[in-house]
This record gives sequence, structure tokens and C-alpha cells, in this order.
Amino acid sequence: MKQLIAPSILAADFLHLEKEVSMVNESEADWLHVDVMDGKFVPNISFGMDIVKAIHSASTKPLDVHLMIEEPEKYIDAFRDAGAEIITVHAEASVHLHRLVQQIKQSGARAGIALNPHTPAQILENVLEDIDLICVMSVNPGFGGQRFIYRTIPKVRQINAMCQAVNVSPYIEVDGGIGLQNAEAVLRAGANVLVAGSSVFRSANPKGVISQLKEIDVRNLII
Repeated sequence: MKQLIAPSILAADFLHLEKEVSMVNESEADWLHVDVMDGKFVPNISFGMDIVKAIHSASTKPLDVHLMIEEPEKYIDAFRDAGAEIITVHAEASVHLHRLVQQIKQSGARAGIALNPHTPAQILENVLEDIDLICVMSVNPGFGGQRFIYRTIPKVRQINAMCQAVNVSPYIEVDGGIGLQNAEAVLRAGANVLVAGSSVFRSANPKGVISQLKEIDVRNLII
């Protein structure tokens, strides 16, 4: 499967949000990644359901909504109603992770679990067969424009091996500091979805960067 590219709207120009969404619509991107932050789980606040709904109304790409929030179980249906097609929650934010995954699926969305850089992959073992996406955070969540943490690459490789061992194939997404300088290494480790924020929206040629990320040849890359 050719890698999927999910530009992160967090890095967009909010004053011209519709224009930025239109650019993604016209590009080779596959999804639009939407980071929701509550100022509690992470030290930043982004936007809520109304903005997600507005983005959905303008987007022709599926919305990949990443909830960096406390008590995400209170908001699953609201974000699904706002247009989220994939809802990703943090393993660190729930003490009832399996129940939360089932709640997401019952809403009609695909279910993802995100792991902070320090969180071990083993936390996924008892839900691995229930989820549609694993998001490996390659920066500490909360802010765009951070430097990629290269120590997360072995975790991607480990998660890929865990999935193969039980014959499941959720999307393996990497989020944070992704650009042309490290995308091949991430794909080589077994990822198949790249979240790219600053490297896309702050480029002089955003659609060109998306195209270059999309065209990295993944054949025979995984080692």
C-alpha cells in the first residue's frame, strides 16, 4: 500500500482556513489531520467541535481527528457528528481503553490510539486487534513545529512487528516533525501514514511537498 499523507491543519494559516483546506483538497493528500487540544492533557488549546464541523464542510478529504484531551469519552459522539471519520485518543488519557475504542466504533468512526514518545508499545497488546490506527507521536504533543524525536523510530518498527505477529494491519501513523528529511526512515520502519504540518503549510510549495512525500518509493523499504 502506498503511504497516506495527512497534512495537519494545526500548522495552517487560521486567518485563511478555507483557503488552506482548499489547497489540501487540490493536493495528493489522502486525509486531513485535525489536532484537538484542551489545555489540560497538553499545554495548549486549539479548537473544538464547531471548527471541526466547519473544516468538514469545506474538506473533500476524510478528517483524521486526533483528540489530545482529558476524558475523551465525553466527546466522541460530538466529534463524530462534527465530521470525524477517524477518531484517535491517547492511551495515556483513558483508564478504560478497550471500552473507549468500542465507543468510537459504535459512533461509526474508525478508532485510533496515540502513544506519547515515552509510552511503551506494549500498552497496545490487549487492544491491538480492535483498533484501526496507531498514532506514534514523534514529538511531545501540544505544539506544532517541534523537532522530530528519532528515538521513536524503533517504536514504529516494534509496533509493525507486533501487528504482524497477530496478523492485523491497522494504519501505523507517525505524527510530529515529519518532513522530507526523515519520511523515508519512518516508512522504512513500517509506518504507512505520515502526518505533516509545518513542512507542508509553511512551505513555499505546499502541494509540491505533499506530492514529494507521496511519491517516496516504499517498495522494499521495510527492514
